Amino acid sequence: MYDTIIIGAGMSGLAAGIRLAYFEQRVCILERHTTIGGLNSFYRLNRRDYDVGLHAVTNFSGPQARRGPWQRILRQLRFRWDEFALAPQRGSRIAFPHVSLRFDNNPETLTAEIERAFHSQRAGYAKLVSSIAEYDDLTQEMFRQSARDRLRAYLDEPLLIEMLLCPLMWYGNAREHDMTWGAFCIMFRSIFCEGFGRPFKGVRLILSNLVKKFRALGGELQLRRGVRRILVDSGVAVGVELDNGQQLLGKRILSSAGSVETLRLCQPDEAPAATLAGQMSFVETISVLDRQPQALGFDDTIVFFNDSEQFHWCRPEASLCDERTGVICSPNNYLYSPAEGHLPEGMIRITAIASYERWKSLDEADYRREKLRWYDRTAAAAVRFIPDFRPYVVDTDMFTPTTIQRFTWHENGAVYGAPDKQLDGATALPNLFLCGTDQGYVGIVGALLSGITMANRHCLKD
Repeated sequence: MYDTIIIGAGMSGLAAGIRLAYFEQRVCILERHTTIGGLNSFYRLNRRDYDVGLHAVTNFSGPQARRGPWQRILRQLRFRWDEFALAPQRGSRIAFPHVSLRFDNNPETLTAEIERAFHSQRAGYAKLVSSIAEYDDLTQEMFRQSARDRLRAYLDEPLLIEMLLCPLMWYGNAREHDMTWGAFCIMFRSIFCEGFGRPFKGVRLILSNLVKKFRALGGELQLRRGVRRILVDSGVAVGVELDNGQQLLGKRILSSAGSVETLRLCQPDEAPAATLAGQMSFVETISVLDRQPQALGFDDTIVFFNDSEQFHWCRPEASLCDERTGVICSPNNYLYSPAEGHLPEGMIRITAIASYERWKSLDEADYRREKLRWYDRTAAAAVRFIPDFRPYVVDTDMFTPTTIQRFTWHENGAVYGAPDKQLDGATALPNLFLCGTDQGYVGIVGALLSGITMANRHCLKD
């Protein structure tokens, strides 16, 4: 009998497992796949290492910081700052036609850019920043309010509103067209007030440290152990049945599988309504270069681009992808320490919105063909906003919404899960709880905090 069974060995599951193991709980983390991390993972192909998911760790703080989400994670999981040693971003950019706004890990940089490009909005923007800073805690009510509606109370320049929404939606919004005010506040703080960082060794360093800590504390991590269903008796979760038929019993269950997916595990014969699931999925291309991106004149860490004054944020209806908006990231463009130097090869990653249903409908031959075609199209879209890197590409790879679905098990390959979040992590069963994306926090820092918060709130009560 386990004290807690955790479904999924992503960031939230691993963080929850560590937190509970510190209190001598018997904890088992179950992962269907052969590796950990979910979409924030890594793999090796053609003798090269690739990160999956990680563009940046948000909520950056340096070694001297005493407050902030990253410092809370380090305290709760008992890591030292230098065990992850995040390098700060060099600087990023929001690029719309005829207007660009630069930002970095100093909030004053974006403030100055807004004063330069949108002088009449400086007072409203100052009030917006002040109002967001006043929120010590986010309530469920804030996740019912429209961010667009709230922003219009501070800003009367539609283009600035669109530009502010663009990075925040790209890095954490499950809703189409709009985002909730609660999600906006979280992402605004994490990106514009604190900023981006990255370990020199990428996501593998974060994951390996989490796993080593969990196992050192006596936690069990079982790979290739997918959960077929959650066992329920008299309205209480009593354990899980694995894909191989084995049953494991537990006092409580913490699921990072997603709200719709967890409900399906409880009621395998009653499919949840499709409208409850998220729709936002993506393709991402990875280009390896024969030189550093800075040698081409590209020194931005991340570029969020959009090809018109109206930001497009919805699944494509008529094609596999929508390359009108996207994200361009280079892991080379962080300020790594002199001891680390620079990454051995240049790399550029481009992300575009995609339709899970359309990619899923392709046969194998068409799937491979469309990957090649959309690699070319996303690259062409990107070089409207950055120097043309295509002549210097020596290797490529690409993942699609079906890849995301296979490795995260999220319905529709939805990276950010369902639109409606359950901030308290509660479900219809008194001892079954959610953590991760559908609890309400997104990204690496959000996932880690979600696992910690839900473990503290629900699994350490007794």
